Amino acid sequence: MIISSLASRASVRTVSRPVPIAAPNGATVAYTDGACRGNPGPGGWAWAIPDGAWAAGYDPTTTNQRMEIMAAFQAVQAIEGPVHIVSDSTYVVNCFRDEWWRGWQKRGWKNSKKEPVANRDLWEPFIELALDRQTTFDWVKGHSGDPMNDVVDRLAVAVALSTQNMTGEVPPTEEQMGPPDSAGPRSSSLRSAVVSLDADRPALRDGRIPEGSPYAVVGIRAADLPNLKRARSCAGTCQRC
Repeated sequence: MIISSLASRASVRTVSRPVPIAAPNGATVAYTDGACRGNPGPGGWAWAIPDGAWAAGYDPTTTNQRMEIMAAFQAVQAIEGPVHIVSDSTYVVNCFRDEWWRGWQKRGWKNSKKEPVANRDLWEPFIELALDRQTTFDWVKGHSGDPMNDVVDRLAVAVALSTQNMTGEVPPTEEQMGPPDSAGPRSSSLRSAVVSLDADRPALRDGRIPEGSPYAVVGIRAADLPNLKRARSCAGTCQRC
């Protein structure tokens, strides 16, 4: 498989704030995201065209990284013509921006540590397709207020929870996207810090917790956490994923 000659056909830009994406050369813009309930664990991927078609798929046993790759791969496969991927995954974007794939190919699909490249079964066909299709990439910060990034995040989480694949030719409904806060499937680290707590007990619910707090998401009070420092650290990790 010869990939090197196609290298100039893929390019990457970086977007750090919610701004309209202008795709180069009339390409179709597609936002992508992945989610995983545990790592590994059940997960979901999603892509969506602004004001257009979208799709989301479920995988019973996967990882965050595989779902991020799969989201972009599925978008390029499904959309005709040049595609401009907008992803919050540096794992996906850096593969093209920093041309990781060149080193992988040169070393016989070994990484810089001379270990087998993870997720080669997805990377190899995706890289070939992306370069051949003149795919371009933007990185956007996750959970930064970009409306379409939020849409695909919610779709990926929704299928990870429901275990049901979904597609549509028009923008998804609120019901299809699920809750606006994606902390559920991504908050397994925070949940693991909460030991022997029954969230159904009224004593564990506190309406005074500010909306959006990680404690409000899991339905408990900060005072009930056995290790507040650890939980805050986990919450920060979840919010950045």
